[in-house]
Amino acid sequence: MGLSGGVDSAVSAAMLLKLGYEVVGVFIKTWHPDFLACNEEEERRDAMRVAAYLDIPFLTFDFEDVYKKEVGDYMISEYKLGRTPNPDVMCNKHVKFGAFLNKAVSMGADFVATGHYARVAQVESIKYKVERKDSKPNTSYSILHTGVDPAKDQSYFLWTLNQEQLSKILFPVGGLEKKEVRKLAKKFKLPVAEKRDSQGICFLGPVDLKEFLKHYIKEKKGDVVNESGEVIGFHEGSVFSTLGERHGFTITKKRPNDKRYYIVGKDIEKNIVVVSENQNQHSNILKNVRMSKTNWVSEIPTESKKHTAQIRYHGELLNCQIKVISKTEAEVIFEKPVLVASGQSIVVYDGDDCLGGGVVK
Repeated sequence: MGLSGGVDSAVSAAMLLKLGYEVVGVFIKTWHPDFLACNEEEERRDAMRVAAYLDIPFLTFDFEDVYKKEVGDYMISEYKLGRTPNPDVMCNKHVKFGAFLNKAVSMGADFVATGHYARVAQVESIKYKVERKDSKPNTSYSILHTGVDPAKDQSYFLWTLNQEQLSKILFPVGGLEKKEVRKLAKKFKLPVAEKRDSQGICFLGPVDLKEFLKHYIKEKKGDVVNESGEVIGFHEGSVFSTLGERHGFTITKKRPNDKRYYIVGKDIEKNIVVVSENQNQHSNILKNVRMSKTNWVSEIPTESKKHTAQIRYHGELLNCQIKVISKTEAEVIFEKPVLVASGQSIVVYDGDDCLGGGVVK
């Protein structure tokens, strides 16, 4: 059981114990740069307090190297290329359900559990099923569902999971709303029952992303232009800009009736950021978006069927169709044009089933 020191994982552990599981609490130690305030020891102490209260064994797994390479270094390198990565997706793929899952299974665990707000269900058959990578017969399939609480659902971050991983994963609080989890924490009298929820990047916490990146990427002042190419302001580096954002630049040539500007384009080589008052009218607004590194969790979507997709965490569910091009590429055909940045994750849904996703090319 991954114990983060928070209320969700604590309640998950208590629920599993009540269901008769043999539970071992595990705190995951990760990389933190020296310049960043770190509360890892405080979180670890809270996790230990929960384990002691529940009277379960407690271990610490050190995945500092894995996290730095697969999450930290990846995020920095992607921003240097002018892309917009999602570190939480990589954290789940390589750390929580990569290194942690593999180590736990190698030590004899039947399952790993976390406090994610998502659900896993077993079904006997799927129409357009994916292939398993192991040699086990396809006796059943695992479906990844959204969490019951739409405000807390974390399925968007889990689109890289495969059948082998899902067969060994438990999400105890995925079928509950957050308020119910809080009630259970008090009912179980857990020592973290009143603790506030953590926010920010996976394991790093609430980080000012630009300030973080400035330690690895030099600022380089450049022009902000409107759709006509007129210079109307400046920025501190186009690599720090994300399409759709309303901040990260300064407008110096203002008109009385100007509305707020959106970032609708950027040229990394020329270090130029393009802004517009209307984010829905620009050449970067696309209906057809190509994505790579695709992963289909349980079912491969068909072009004839209508789906929905999210282009950012807790973003609007957008109507679309999926054209699968190869095992690693697909095209998302949106009903209405969208502004999406290279490097972002697009996650595809069929109702509350998370089918998988990919990375915008």
